[in-house]
Amino acid sequence: MGRRPTKAADNRFCQARLAAAQFNERLYSKEGAAELLGVSVSTLSDYELGLTKIVPPDMVMKMADLYNAPELRNYYCREMCPLGNDVPVLELEDLDRITVRAMASLRKVAETKESLLDITADGIITDDEKPALRKILATLDEISVIAQSLKVWTEKNLE
Repeated sequence: MGRRPTKAADNRFCQARLAAAQFNERLYSKEGAAELLGVSVSTLSDYELGLTKIVPPDMVMKMADLYNAPELRNYYCREMCPLGNDVPVLELEDLDRITVRAMASLRKVAETKESLLDITADGIITDDEKPALRKILATLDEISVIAQSLKVWTEKNLE
């Protein structure tokens, strides 16, 4: 039997397992991975084939740890959790790319701080201040995504 699945090839859990198999040969097979995860082969197969619509969160945590794939947590929260529709997409990037994005966003912090103080100083948000407040929130969201990307990179590469 080959080492490349066909039906589950586009599944994030399967992709993460196979990427991790480069460092742990037992993960090439569903049998080895299932044993390490403490589930049956058919259960793991159901996760990787997408037959289980909601993978239990504790299992996602186990897979993320075993496969050294912290990005699976973001994927689960964004794609599978009914409360996660506003979780941002985190792309796996190199550290230099994350750093450049962080520096560019941090340049906006001083301007954002001043604008936020101006808007909120009187305790009232007027209609003409709302567009500026939305811009502030977008900047804060951008910084949050970069911080999460850096965290995922760190977990993947330093632990």
